[in-house]
Amino acid sequence: MMNSSLTMSAVLAVLLVANLLTKLWLASRQIRHVALHRDQVPPSFADTITLESHQKAADYTIEKARVGLIDLALDAATLLGWTLLGGLDFLNSITLELIGPGLGQQVLLVIAFMLIGGLIGLPLSLYQTFSVEQRFGFNKTTPALWLSDLAKGIAVGLVLGLPILWLVLWLMEAGGTWWWIWAWGALVIYQLFVMWIAPNVIMPLFNKFTPLEDESLKSRVNALMTRAGFTAKGFFVMDGSRRSAHSNAFFTGFGAAKRVVFFDTLLAQLNGDEMEAVLAHELGHFKHRHILQLLATSFVFSLLGLALLGWLSQQEWFFTGLGVAPNLQGGNSALALLLFMLFLPLLTFFITPLSSRRSRKFEFEADAYAVANSNSKFLASALLKLYQDNASTLTPDPWFVAFYYSHPPASQRIARIAA
Repeated sequence: MMNSSLTMSAVLAVLLVANLLTKLWLASRQIRHVALHRDQVPPSFADTITLESHQKAADYTIEKARVGLIDLALDAATLLGWTLLGGLDFLNSITLELIGPGLGQQVLLVIAFMLIGGLIGLPLSLYQTFSVEQRFGFNKTTPALWLSDLAKGIAVGLVLGLPILWLVLWLMEAGGTWWWIWAWGALVIYQLFVMWIAPNVIMPLFNKFTPLEDESLKSRVNALMTRAGFTAKGFFVMDGSRRSAHSNAFFTGFGAAKRVVFFDTLLAQLNGDEMEAVLAHELGHFKHRHILQLLATSFVFSLLGLALLGWLSQQEWFFTGLGVAPNLQGGNSALALLLFMLFLPLLTFFITPLSSRRSRKFEFEADAYAVANSNSKFLASALLKLYQDNASTLTPDPWFVAFYYSHPPASQRIARIAA
């Protein structure tokens, strides 16, 4: 068992170093590449993007990458602190002393772990919002609104998260060898339930949604959806400008209850033709069943992950190799779950390029659908405005794009639209 524990510790160390080196290499490439092209707008955009806007996007991208390096170091230190340095083992002993072994202790352990993790990441989150986003003109959040969002987020997390956490831990304890199948079924139902209540219950807690009042735009949107064979419960404007100058549009809800939501910042930036093209792009995601494909993929991987957790939770070396002594009295389900949450991202990181590539493929397909159902010229101009208004660099590093980008760079999207 000692050899197995040492092997587990070694695997953690190797994976952590591999993650760090790969992320550092990618971030340094992105910073160098963007800085190298900062002083000249790409020729294909020279007539539409000013040098000032191009340089703002470059500076914003570089600053975010540098903050990402700090976050990377913090995450690595936190992971080591929880595992090999004994942090999770110590927290487990404290909760055991407080309330004794049992399901309640395991729930308390997970809650304490999440709260401590949130506190560790809090300073960097504040810096990102009130320094980086503020300096580049994107942050509109006040300290009072930020605190309100934080309090609401914690409350929603407790109300919705505690029941499913208790159920999963109970199933791990009482569900037998195949507990992970029952837990998977519960998690699938839970995820669908949250998606169902989100538009009417969760999202209005944080943002105000008002019916779209622009009759001309509403008529355009209705006509487009009729041509495409789609129905929606309504068209709404979200007050995204209360928090950020970034903009977006999205669908939410299921079936005939789908809602079309526009950020108020988007309505201020795009004209009617461009809004129609953006909506056609979003419809393309539904036409190609991208949302269903992503859901199905997440369900499959969650099942595989739970099956792996089911096996690892029975191996003593999994606990001891990650710096935790299993409880001799009481269950170890919460410990297994938390260790798995800490360890799994080290593995899944290396399949990030595959999921990113698939996401970019979906975006190209949605663009093609928009070209077929709206004016390609207005789609291109809308995308360019969005890239510009969100300070997205026009010159990202190709390797960084391949690894991380869920959306293709502007040059690739606009070239395909024009083809």
